[in-house]
Order: sequence, then structure tokens, then C-alpha cells
Amino acid sequence: MIAKAPVAGRVKTRLCPPCTPAQAAELAEAALRDTLDAAARATRAGRRVIALDGTPGAWLPAGFEAIAQRGDGLAERLAAAFADVGEPAFLVGMDTPQLTPELLDAGLDAVADGDCAFGAALDGGYWGIGLHTPDPAVFAGVPMSTVRTGAAQRARMGLLGLHPRILAPLTDVDTFEDALAVAAEAPGTRFAEHVAALMMLEEVAA
Repeated sequence: MIAKAPVAGRVKTRLCPPCTPAQAAELAEAALRDTLDAAARATRAGRRVIALDGTPGAWLPAGFEAIAQRGDGLAERLAAAFADVGEPAFLVGMDTPQLTPELLDAGLDAVADGDCAFGAALDGGYWGIGLHTPDPAVFAGVPMSTVRTGAAQRARMGLLGLHPRILAPLTDVDTFEDALAVAAEAPGTRFAEHVAALMMLEEVAA
């Protein structure tokens, strides 16, 4: 997993407004905890590693290795995370709290049985990528955080002769509209509970 520590003003800034920076950080922590829960329940995982920008907090459960992110820009940090793990791995971010252990197991199976895996995000990016063999060339020249990131990433994998197993697409949380949609997809998660609490606050304020 690659993530930022949920610190107000540093995470999920596109949720503001309507959220305050503190509320955005609370939603980020809820999403982070839900994703870590899914990873903890993934049966195919031999190791559970978080490549972290920031300092681990009480939100990090036992059984996870925390390593520092390295590199300038997201492409370099993704490449470094795979290199630092040093074995077949499936990587996800902290923007899809609706992630399930079954989806993670599917990604892990893909990198165990083939050369890579890919899970597209509906905004044009991607929520998960897996590699059987770490290779920084996979991320070289791929523009990050754009509507064409996912397409460019798949094209880059194809140019390198890789054959990604395609996983189900997911909505990732960038805006508050995304947060509402994801909360509706994943009732009972911490993330959905926090979104519901924020909506109640909005109703009271109105």
C-alpha cells in the first residue's frame, strides 16, 4: 500500500470545501483504516507493507511493515515501493475504502500466476497495480494524476511486453461527490460512517 499519513492540510485537500482540512483528514484516516482492514483479511498476502509519506500513527495495525516513500513524484515513489519490497507484489492506494479482500487476493493471484495486474479507476487513473518482478521502467514517463494516467500506464506495460490481468474498476475518492458515491457502495465501513456524520452536520448547520 502507498499512502500519506492522515494529517490535516496534507491529505484529501480536494475535499475542501465542503470539508474543513480536519474533516478531510478524518475521512482520509477512515479510508486508510478500511483499506488496511481489507489488506489484513486478504488470504493470499505473505507480507503486508505500507510505503508511507509521514509518520505511522495509531491507525497502523500490527502485522504491517512501514517503509518510507522514496523519490520525486508519484511515478518514482511507486517504482521505489516495488523495488524496496523486492518480490512479487500488488500495490493499492488509500483512495478506495470500498476495496475488498477478494479484490486484493485477485491482484495477488495475478502477479503470482502471470507478470502483472491492473485495476482502473473510473476517473481515468488506477486503484491497483501488480508486478511479478519490480521494474522502474514500468512507471517511466507515465503522467500521474491525470485523466489519461490509466491508459498511459497500460500502454507502457504493453510496450514492455507485459500482459496485465484486468481487475474490476473502482471509484476513487478525490472530491466530496466521489466520497458520497463510495460511501453508498460500501455501507458499514468507517468511511461511510464518517461521510454520514458529516452529512448530518451539514443538515444541522442548514
